Amino acid sequence: MGIPTSRTKEKARVCIDTGKCTGCGTCVEVCKDFGLTLADGKVKVSETPFAGCIGCGHCMAVCLHGAITVHGRTISPDDMFDLPPIENRTNYDQLLALFQRRRSIREFTDRNVEPEIIEKILQAATTSPMGLPPSDVNVLIFDTKEKNRQFAEDFCAYIKGFRWFVSGWFLTLMRPFWGKTNDEMFRKFVRPVFDLYIDEMDKGFNLLNYDAPLAIYFYGSPYIDPADPIIAATTAMYAAESLGLGTCMLGAIHPLLQYGGKSKKFRKKYGIKYKSREGVFVIFGYPAVKYEKGLKRTFASVTYL
Repeated sequence: MGIPTSRTKEKARVCIDTGKCTGCGTCVEVCKDFGLTLADGKVKVSETPFAGCIGCGHCMAVCLHGAITVHGRTISPDDMFDLPPIENRTNYDQLLALFQRRRSIREFTDRNVEPEIIEKILQAATTSPMGLPPSDVNVLIFDTKEKNRQFAEDFCAYIKGFRWFVSGWFLTLMRPFWGKTNDEMFRKFVRPVFDLYIDEMDKGFNLLNYDAPLAIYFYGSPYIDPADPIIAATTAMYAAESLGLGTCMLGAIHPLLQYGGKSKKFRKKYGIKYKSREGVFVIFGYPAVKYEKGLKRTFASVTYL
């Protein structure tokens, strides 16, 4: 058995063509499972790996002579491709310009995002680094504003059922258990968010996902590295920016889909497969407004050791 994910619990299988192997040892160097070793001038599979091959494919990708193939954990030699030429790589100034131009957009034109653009966003997002392959990021796509409006209406009706969760008496009761910071967050952010979503939807205004023409929900499984959905969502946002779309992360939806019987029913209705420690909705569309200026951002702290 290998390290488990929702997609596989088996180890991948490493095959070595000793006739092609030159014994350079590069594959041994890049395998952090300690799954390969040199013997008599040739690479062989180690008898004492750390956990067994996770299918990262590093050894197969680094071998100049095609001496190694990896099978299993959703990959095979057929998944290999030639890297784009290094001269095609985006330089730092171009990359920074892309990052600086992206802003949180919530106003969109009445235009659908074309299927081929969605596919390009997903293609880019699949390149995201992950804690453990194969990726356990799941993707749910709402590809029209009508689908997003329906989701928003259903979500607001759903959270009405536990509005008591942000009531004054409940927050006062819970403060000794979850502390001052959580109390402040619930009183000054979570409760106003509840009120905003529900009350404005009752008036016909969708402030949950803004009737965006496209929304994508990135979420994980119980096995996932919690960072993985957020990294994939971020990659998708910058890919969309490069394609002329505006984007915005919606962080308040995911946490309210994780606990209790009602949330389980809601997830089932929308085909959400798992509870997930981390996840995020991102909305996309062609911007209806144009920004002329950016704003400098800073970290809370930067410390060199």
